[in-house]
Amino acid sequence: MNKKIQTDKAPKAVGPYSQAVQQGNLLFVSGQIPLDVQSGEMAADDITVQTRKVIENLKAVIEAAGFSLKDVVKCSCFLKDMSEFAAFNAVYGEYFGEVLPARETVEVARLPKDARVEISVICAA
Repeated sequence: MNKKIQTDKAPKAVGPYSQAVQQGNLLFVSGQIPLDVQSGEMAADDITVQTRKVIENLKAVIEAAGFSLKDVVKCSCFLKDMSEFAAFNAVYGEYFGEVLPARETVEVARLPKDARVEISVICAA
């Protein structure tokens, strides 16, 4: 049975989807963009600031389900500009433990609200 995960510590969904859905020991977290949970505004237009905000938003949803960043097994990362990959990667690397999640990172034409980065994850307990 699917269990909807919802927390006020991360931005509300901007469409008809859940922040996350848990199925047994798996957690599927919808893509997060760098929205500030208090103001609803985008983080500064800088890839490092936006990447940090995205991961903090993901962390809030993950923790609301009783998981942690160490439980992340797969990340799907979307960048507006692949020339920012090194800066994105530097921030991303600060958050995950010794066993890094599987990942793909792709450049996309446009992201919601013109974000520079969006990340979705899958966790396993």
